Amino acid sequence: MLENVSEKLTALNRKEGEIASFLIYPLLFIVVYEVVMRYVFNAPTIWGFEATTFLYGLHFMFGFAYTDVYDGHVKVDIFTSLLSTKKQIFMRIFTNIIFFLPVMICMTIWAFKFAITSTMGLEVNSTSWAPPIWPLKILMAVCFLFLLLQGISNLINDINAFGKK
Repeated sequence: MLENVSEKLTALNRKEGEIASFLIYPLLFIVVYEVVMRYVFNAPTIWGFEATTFLYGLHFMFGFAYTDVYDGHVKVDIFTSLLSTKKQIFMRIFTNIIFFLPVMICMTIWAFKFAITSTMGLEVNSTSWAPPIWPLKILMAVCFLFLLLQGISNLINDINAFGKK
C-alpha cells in the first residue's frame, strides 16, 4: 500500500516538474523583450528585471522536488560510497528522518505562515512597479510541500529497499 503512495507522490512531482519547465518560455520572452527595449529602443521597462527574477525563482523552486525524483541534488558521498548497499540505504533512511523531514516540515509550515500573512495583507513588492508578491509566496510554500512529499516518497522507497536486502 505504501509503495502505491510513493508511486503517486513521485508521479505528482514528475508532472509538476514537467509543467513548471514551461516557465522558461515566458522567462525567455521577457528577457529578449527587455534587451530589445533597452538596447535597440533605449526604453527599458520598469518591470522586466523583477518579472524575470520572479519567473526564475518559481522555475528554481518548482525544480526542487522534480530534481529529487531523479536523485539529482548535490551530495557528498565520500564516506557512504564505502559502505555496503544495505548500510547506504540505512544511512539514507537515518538522514531523511533525522535531518530532511524535520527541516522540510518546518520550512513548509513557515512558508505557509508567511504566505498566509502576505495574502491577508495583499503584499506588494516595494519597487516602482509594485507587483503583488503574495501569489509568489503561496507558490513558494507549495514548492516546499512538493519537496517534503517527495522526501516522504523517498523514505518509503528506502524502507522497502532496506527490508528486501
